[in-house]
Amino acid sequence: MSNPAFTRAEPDARRQSLIEATARVLARDGAAGASVRAIALEAGVSPGLVAHHFGGVHALIAATYGHIGEQVSAALDAAVADAGEDPRARLSAYVAASFAPPIADRALLATWTAFWGLVIARGDVAALHDAQYAHYRTELEALLAACGLVAPATRRAAIAITALVDGLWLELCLSPTVLDAVEARAITEAQIAALLR
Repeated sequence: MSNPAFTRAEPDARRQSLIEATARVLARDGAAGASVRAIALEAGVSPGLVAHHFGGVHALIAATYGHIGEQVSAALDAAVADAGEDPRARLSAYVAASFAPPIADRALLATWTAFWGLVIARGDVAALHDAQYAHYRTELEALLAACGLVAPATRRAAIAITALVDGLWLELCLSPTVLDAVEARAITEAQIAALLR
């Protein structure tokens, strides 16, 4: 008796496998290459399972964006928690984590780039983007407030730091021989120090 071409798995595990496969396809082939067939092939499942678990490729890509955002948030949260109780150390840990694995990763950059392109074209991805960045800014505002910054300066500072970190993260992932994590952190820390003065 031959083995079936596609193995059975628990629904949650299969959904997770499809999300992970979608992230790999997006990183490798971009949004244009993220077809049901390509994702199913990457996951080692039949194309019908994409529709079965997600209703279609658009919902799967949105779920993948949400999952990747949760992974980034978890890495940031863990770094802040590990920094202890000192507010400034917690803020520095947030910054340092932004420039370290698993966040500073070329595959993650490729995946995010595909998502960013979809933000313009798809309302569901744009809504996820807005929710994720609102969460990041809220976390950063709380860290800044704990360091003594008061509203409305906390909101503006959080937006400025997020933009700076995103730009440096992009350059770090694209050109690690030009900018390394130590320099990216130093640039960000200098700006934070100026904002907190």
